[in-house]
Formats: sequence, C-alpha cells, structure tokens
Amino acid sequence: MGAARLLAKGWVLLCLFAGAHALRFALAGGNDAAVVVPQLLIALALFAAMGLLFVGGYGASSDGFHHHTATIKERKLGAARPHFDDLVLFGFAALSFAVQVWYAPNHLSGPVTDGLVRAVAFAVPGQGVIADRLADCSLDGGRIFASAFTWLLAVIFFASSVSRLKQAAAQVRLDRSLHPHSLGLTTLAATLGIVAIIGIQCLFVGSVLAALPCSAFAGIPGALLIGLGPLLLAYVIYAALAVLLASGSA
Repeated sequence: MGAARLLAKGWVLLCLFAGAHALRFALAGGNDAAVVVPQLLIALALFAAMGLLFVGGYGASSDGFHHHTATIKERKLGAARPHFDDLVLFGFAALSFAVQVWYAPNHLSGPVTDGLVRAVAFAVPGQGVIADRLADCSLDGGRIFASAFTWLLAVIFFASSVSRLKQAAAQVRLDRSLHPHSLGLTTLAATLGIVAIIGIQCLFVGSVLAALPCSAFAGIPGALLIGLGPLLLAYVIYAALAVLLASGSA
C-alpha cells in the first residue's frame, strides 16, 4: 500500500476503464473494429506507460536501491501479487462497466431500478445532485441507475475492506520494511486523508457536481465519473485508514 503501488493500481484501473468505454463508443459509431482496436491499444499502452513510468520512477527513487537477501526477495514477490481487495476492486469496476453498458440503458425504470436509485439518493447526497444534473441536461440513458449501482458497489467494497484493515496495515508495514520511502507513513496517511476528504466533498456530498457542465456527464468523462469515481473514492478512504493504522502501530 505504498504511494507508488497505490498510484499504479489506480492508474491501471483508470486506463482500462477509459479504454473499454472508448472502444465501445468507437464501435457504436460504426467504426471498423479491425482498424479501431489496434489504434486504441497503441494509444492506451502509451497512455498507461506514461503514468507507470512516473510511478515507477518515484518507487525506484524512494526505495533507494536497497539490496535484500534472497529470502526477502521472495517475500517481495509475494507482496507484489494482487491482494484480495485489489481483485474485488477490479471485479467491481468490471461489473460497474457491464451495468453501464448493457443493463442500465435497457432498464430506465422499474421496481429494481427505481428502488435502488431512491435508496442510494437517501444515503448519498451526491446521487441526488447527479440525478438533477442529468435531468437538466437530458442525459439519463441509464446513467442515474448506473451511478446508484456504482455507489452500492463502493459501499460494499468499503464495508468488506474495512473488516480486513489490520491485515492491510500489516501489509503496509511489511511493504515499508522492504521498500523504504522518503515519505513517512504519517505524512502518507495525511495526504491520502486530504484526498479522501476532497473526494467526499466532491462526489459524496456533491458540492462540485452541481457546477459541472453537461459535457462532464457525457462521453468518457461522464462514464468515468459515474462508473468509476465512487469506487476509487472508497479505495482511497480504505487506503488512508490502512496507512493511518499502520503508522500508529509502527
């Protein structure tokens, strides 16, 4: 749960989610898949590599090129494997994408759709703001339900991950022992906490959503905001709590 690893996971997820929607929009526009797919893969690879090079450079410099024994190297390989929460996050992102693309546009109204939208709007003020903005912009098309469903996934992910905070904190301390960083745990926890507070104010409370133009809710930006934003916010809050717990236990 180091800063470099956290950034890398978020960047990869963002690239994959945006690339999947870009491919969908291109194919929906009648473009030839044989032409679009290679072009999109090249652009996506370059875009992902750009971010990962930055993250990798930060990780290498913060690690200080320390040399470890063979035993520790084996533990490093184990620590580098995806953790359960990471797999759940990526799985929920894929489920959110599927609902955005295939279910929500064909179920604009109904007992399940309306019930979930009302329940989430009661618990999440930002959901009501998004619903009002989408109505004002005539941009529903299933986006309201997709947003509510993503918030439901975010709540489930957060509730599930919080039950494993002690294990996550232990992993953070292990990662720090193997990869010394110039950024201390307390500073990292404070940074993640600030990002989480800003995200809560913008997405959960919805104070910024009301000021966004209609174009922010359409196309790829809208797909990312609605289908991925709440999940990333839940992940950042979880990471901030895990690092905070690790800093207090160090």
